Amino acid sequence: MKLRTTFIVQTPCLLMVFAPHCRAASEVELNTILMNSTFEIGGPSAIQPGKTTTGTAFIMIRPGKDDPLRGDYILITAAHVLDEISGDDAMLLLRKKEANGFKTLPYPVAIRRNGVKLFVTHPNADVAAMHAFLPTELNLKFLPIQYLADDAALERVEVHPGDELFCLGFPLRIDFNGFPVLRTGTLASYPITPSKTVKQYMFTFHIFPGNSGGPVYFSFTNRIHGGTMNLGAVDQGVIGLVSQQLSSSLPEYKDSPLDVAVVVPSSYIRETITLVPGTP
Repeated sequence: MKLRTTFIVQTPCLLMVFAPHCRAASEVELNTILMNSTFEIGGPSAIQPGKTTTGTAFIMIRPGKDDPLRGDYILITAAHVLDEISGDDAMLLLRKKEANGFKTLPYPVAIRRNGVKLFVTHPNADVAAMHAFLPTELNLKFLPIQYLADDAALERVEVHPGDELFCLGFPLRIDFNGFPVLRTGTLASYPITPSKTVKQYMFTFHIFPGNSGGPVYFSFTNRIHGGTMNLGAVDQGVIGLVSQQLSSSLPEYKDSPLDVAVVVPSSYIRETITLVPGTP
């Protein structure tokens, strides 16, 4: 089985997120491509011996520094997901297309070597990233990291409280033909930028075990921003990843469900990816 960590972009325009004059970018159907880029990851629990811990991971492409049309695959998830898996290997549930549908393909990925982490984590946020070496025969396609919405993109599209957000994950290890479950909620906090000052977003979304690490994103059509109805335009991007369920710090409300999730902004994901060494 051959492994691959490089890619060649067939359409350079795909690298241009939020580019209204770039037809290839606007035609990316984010729900489907992220559905194909998101996987369950898990392994033996480091917290509860004898049990399995699982989470959600998604893979994006980091363009090469010297050649923007080449790059490597980067696996992204919540840092606590990988920290809570014991041992050197995690199991990534890939999918293989067959004549009668899709078949899950359990695929071991090294997250440590002799106990030393192969993934990097952000010093101030619940984010982890690492190289992803995947079977070439699966012919997988992923988004470039330019789809991680930075503050400028969020401000341009005027993302605000009440906007609908989407999230992919494997709550309670539920999947459909190996694919994640798509759920929706609303952006429930303010302000949105600067994200490094805000540090986290609130999202009306109930987390179950298995959701952590899942991508949270938006996809707006005919959005009004800049005082103009942008007919025919599609504004979309990944706003962050699921970290944890929000809970009250007051003892009298301990364990009271709020159905509000904490989302780590994409600015932290971008910074974590910069910590991943160049293509090995």
